[in-house]
Amino acid sequence: MNRISLWLLLCLCFIADGLAQAPEVPQDYFSNPMEIPLILSGSFGELRSNHFHSGLDIKTQQREGIPVYAPADGFVSRIKVAHYGYGKALYIKHTNGYSTVYAHLSNYAGDIQDYVKGQQYKKESYVIELFPEAEMLPVKKGDLIAYSGNSGSSGGPHLHFEIRDGNSRPMNPMLFGVDIPDGKKPLVNSVIAYPQSSEAHINNAFKPVKLRLIPQKDGSFKTEKVKAIGQIGFGISAYDQMDGASNKNGVYEIKTSYNGETKLEVLFDRFSFNETRYLNQYIDYGYWQRNKSRVQRLFVAPNNPLSLFKNQDASGLIEVEEGFQGVYSITVKDFQDNTVRIDIPIEGATTTSTPKAEDTDGLNFVSSAENTSITKGKFSVFIPSNSLYEDVYLDINAEADTLDFHYDEVPIHKNITISFDASNYSEKDLSKLFIGRLNYKGEPYYNTTYRKGKKLSIRTRTFGTYALASDLEAPTISPENFQDQKWISNNKTLKIKIEDEGSGIKSYRATLNGKFILMEYNYKKDVLTYDFGDNISTDTENNLKLVVVDNVGNSTTFEATFFRKQS
Repeated sequence: MNRISLWLLLCLCFIADGLAQAPEVPQDYFSNPMEIPLILSGSFGELRSNHFHSGLDIKTQQREGIPVYAPADGFVSRIKVAHYGYGKALYIKHTNGYSTVYAHLSNYAGDIQDYVKGQQYKKESYVIELFPEAEMLPVKKGDLIAYSGNSGSSGGPHLHFEIRDGNSRPMNPMLFGVDIPDGKKPLVNSVIAYPQSSEAHINNAFKPVKLRLIPQKDGSFKTEKVKAIGQIGFGISAYDQMDGASNKNGVYEIKTSYNGETKLEVLFDRFSFNETRYLNQYIDYGYWQRNKSRVQRLFVAPNNPLSLFKNQDASGLIEVEEGFQGVYSITVKDFQDNTVRIDIPIEGATTTSTPKAEDTDGLNFVSSAENTSITKGKFSVFIPSNSLYEDVYLDINAEADTLDFHYDEVPIHKNITISFDASNYSEKDLSKLFIGRLNYKGEPYYNTTYRKGKKLSIRTRTFGTYALASDLEAPTISPENFQDQKWISNNKTLKIKIEDEGSGIKSYRATLNGKFILMEYNYKKDVLTYDFGDNISTDTENNLKLVVVDNVGNSTTFEATFFRKQS
């Protein structure tokens, strides 16, 4: 056998082996998780704050309590109940190696609900995370497993539904045959051109330029001609709308080309959770903070290893030479192949101007590759290496108990530590202090504050203004649907409003006649709810005690007596 034949044989073997290791996504294996029309309020890969959306948000007709069914055989592998995030979440491991996830539930069903509530009472905690053994909670395709809701950080009733591969990477559920009606083309908001080399300019400007979109008769777009030189890239703000909803969903695929040659493809099919925060380097983060529009940069910026990037040539950037004519094209698709195209005519040009040097006087240079420590007044800042995506000059100033820590137009990837020297505070005062980021009203929002001696510190991934704040007020507690010394035999629940205007609620604990009772905390309404169906007390006279503690240790105790007829 000659060398060429041997080489061809080896290549064929490698290709066959690669195909064998990349099985096709199973079609028609998973059924729909609810027996209602599937209309989305959020799509897979959609751009969210600090992350890509990892599933489908399915509308639930503006109500809670819609039955959720197992889409395939398997077993409950994880259950998590939290005040925030996914709220009440359920994870099922399926026999084909994939997993499905259900979030923002109102309740679990059957044996699952009994198991969760039993564990919550055993641990005396509403917040809980459980990992049942495979044989504990098996499910069959079509079994009722839960009810849709609005728990956790949900903006309205819906079901968040995910499919994950064997490595726990979320995948686009539409790849599995989940069919969502969609006859609408993606919509384009804006296109921006970015100079990317020191000598590059666009329309005689050395900064990003927003291009005017010109609609064409066939539904595509052209932009005004771009006169440029040097290395440049482009970005686009676009979204998709599906049938039956006006929500601004994410697109499925973006392809770019220059004079017919592919430059970059972005495909929202699968990603890993450990890469999702790189969204902040994918979008034009500063533009988002200023304009509340997420522009997807169609080139690979420094320190951005997103697996969503496909077929990249020269990181998606183009090189424009003097006198050269070309066309850069962007094609945006949704999952149903509805497509919109934008063509950008480019002409190589020269300029007699030079870029204006950046004024860095008084600023602090931070290398993204190195640890950096900065002290300003009573504040010290530690920026670990790789906390920032790129080298940057930061505007940091302190006055008394307030730190102006740059401004939130630069993304932070890893936690930065801010510390405050509180040596001049007494032990009594120190216990009530915290560091908070100021909101637009100038009010401090509590950051988890650590104390070591007279030093206070927080960890943050957001630039902005931080200040030392004091919370001397205890939480307030008020009954919502009962009164002290009254009969409430017809009540199915006990509702109590808890609020804290300073550092916020940290914990709570309630007992009925000395026995722990499980109270669900809805932080969006500041309400605790106890379900009398738990049957903790069968007494006619019931003595309730509730203790609520805020984040600096102020506590309030509420006690009341009520009466119920027992059946």
